[in-house]
Amino acid sequence: MARIKGAMMTRKRRKKILKLAKGYWGGKSKLFKTAKQAVMKSGQYAYIGRKKKKRDFRRLWITRISAASKLNGLNYSTFMNGIKKASILLNRKMISEIAIHNPQDFSSLCEKAKAALK
Repeated sequence: MARIKGAMMTRKRRKKILKLAKGYWGGKSKLFKTAKQAVMKSGQYAYIGRKKKKRDFRRLWITRISAASKLNGLNYSTFMNGIKKASILLNRKMISEIAIHNPQDFSSLCEKAKAALK
């Protein structure tokens, strides 16, 4: 019985890694060993980046809400406390969008938050 070699599967596996490494500089896109390392590391960075993106957007929304609420005489924490006590179920993303695009509506939200705190 003939001996089976793994040439086809090995080539397929290596081509897959080199295809993922396309566009990398130097040997990282040409040599299998360095390409494999680069692809693994880039996968780690991508995973971390997906988590970090969520944090960054939340920070942005909080900064926007804070700036808009200061214009209406409240700081961020008292505004959010008032919103929660007024039973307004809006997330930070939507509140920041209201603050940017509809300042008069945001002012009415601030008034409701102030009223709920009293």
